[in-house]
Amino acid sequence: MTFLIIVLAIIAVALVAFVTWFLSFAAEGKCPICALKKLSFSKLTIDIKDVENYDNYVSPLPIMGWSSWNTLRNHISEDSIYETAKAICESPLREAGYNFVNIDDCWQSTFRDENGMLQGELESFPSGMEALCRRINSLGLKMGIYSSNGTLTCEDMPASLGNEELDAKTFASWGVEYLKYDYCHNEVINGSTPIIEYIDISKRGESAEIRLRPEHAKHSGRAKTVKCSDLPSHQGIGFLNHGAGSATYNLDVPTGGEYIFTIHYYKSYLHSKQYMQIIVNGKVYEVFFPKGKAFTHDARVQLSVRLNGGDNNIVLCNPVATRADSAYIQYKKMGDALKKASAEWAAHSGTAEKPITYSICEWGFNKPWMWGRKAGNMWRTTMDITPHWSRIKSIYNRNIKLYKYSSPGHVNDPDMLEVGNGKLSLEENKSHFTLWCMMAAPLVLGNDLRKLFDGSKKSGAIMKILTNKSLILIDQDPLVKSAKRIKRKGALDIIARPLANGDVAICFFNKAGKRKPIEFELETLEEEKYLNFTKAHDYEIHDLWSDERNYGHTIKANVEKHGVKVYRISAN
Repeated sequence: MTFLIIVLAIIAVALVAFVTWFLSFAAEGKCPICALKKLSFSKLTIDIKDVENYDNYVSPLPIMGWSSWNTLRNHISEDSIYETAKAICESPLREAGYNFVNIDDCWQSTFRDENGMLQGELESFPSGMEALCRRINSLGLKMGIYSSNGTLTCEDMPASLGNEELDAKTFASWGVEYLKYDYCHNEVINGSTPIIEYIDISKRGESAEIRLRPEHAKHSGRAKTVKCSDLPSHQGIGFLNHGAGSATYNLDVPTGGEYIFTIHYYKSYLHSKQYMQIIVNGKVYEVFFPKGKAFTHDARVQLSVRLNGGDNNIVLCNPVATRADSAYIQYKKMGDALKKASAEWAAHSGTAEKPITYSICEWGFNKPWMWGRKAGNMWRTTMDITPHWSRIKSIYNRNIKLYKYSSPGHVNDPDMLEVGNGKLSLEENKSHFTLWCMMAAPLVLGNDLRKLFDGSKKSGAIMKILTNKSLILIDQDPLVKSAKRIKRKGALDIIARPLANGDVAICFFNKAGKRKPIEFELETLEEEKYLNFTKAHDYEIHDLWSDERNYGHTIKANVEKHGVKVYRISAN
């Protein structure tokens, strides 16, 4: 009985707290029902169906190259990076297609230069990043760089949140052709928006001649004119929060150019940093309202906006309802900045444009496969990889389910390759590489390439895996369609992907700790519409590891523990 009373008391207190919050939120001109959408934090609520896919004219195929992180971590220098670049060129790796040299975290100095620009670590990268990029380019390779969608990087170095345009211009000026954009120290955009009392519009240094009042706006959704609770004589536009609605103005100005928008708003005491977008003729301007600590409620923020001469369309809104909405907006902002920066730098320098491959690295927290194609070229689907079989297997299990999101120029990224690292067996290294190729993943090496020339048996075996031309052709197939798991037989997965010339790649992956036999009739592939498999009189069955070719309708094989058998099937 006592326990029941305690439970009921807790429920009653929680209910009172919820009702109090609900009423106070509504009193501040906000939609409490809309705010509840944030509970589904990983779901994108912003409508992106009419947003064009991200196209910055990079190669439509998954990238191939090397990254510094898995081996060198935070102990990097221009010498170690350049030595690795030379190792690529002096080995079969370059001919196999590996051409990116990506520098991960800790390349930066801990402070920006006098112009606010990121700069290389002053001791480890004394020549500067632009000079290093030129040296790498002279080898016929491309240089990649790293930053984070946060106030700091994962190693607490200067990052790019709030400096997207400046940093994108910096990277473009150096000649960078890849950006990995991490998620450490991220600050989530708030879905809350204060009551907007009015907006004064003026030329810089002049008095306001235009005032946009609440009654001038056309409201949509739940947006409406409300009274300010502590200033009853004041009113403004409320219910803009958490995607609740929007307010639209049509404004005619005699001359185009820069105008200052002074946004007067009602500041609620002790509120967190709030947010709003002002969309002017399709261009998004962001407004961040500071945390409410002032003694007065009537507050203002300013921003510079470009208006057209004549008619202008101005929309006030806050589309952020969930963490996924915030991530999408922030990652898209950097992607758009990169596209703009590479084009502008080419025009400024009179050189050919170097489009920047944009890698979204938010670890799959906000389901980037649902929106990544609108914001970038590739997106991480999981947390970081490690050279442990259990970790590689778990990443595969997550990534294989996302096959339908791969397309030219937009791919799932299950993270860098650990082939040759840790204590992976030869079979595990082969399986790891095979699975990444089957899943149309970027092939970014994470081992110390400078040590692959020691003449050892292990180094030779690793190089043979990394340069398997037949498997690389699968990964680099122009359809860029990832493998689908079409069947499970206990611990044996059967995965397959369609190829551009009509062939099908099929892989038998044994997750068990002992050898597994497999017998598979090729005609059953016709049942999978995804594969677009055409029945034929006979089939060539090309084993992509042994390079043996056989003909027939049936595959019979034994798959080693933690191993794979992978074939290219062609109609004969």
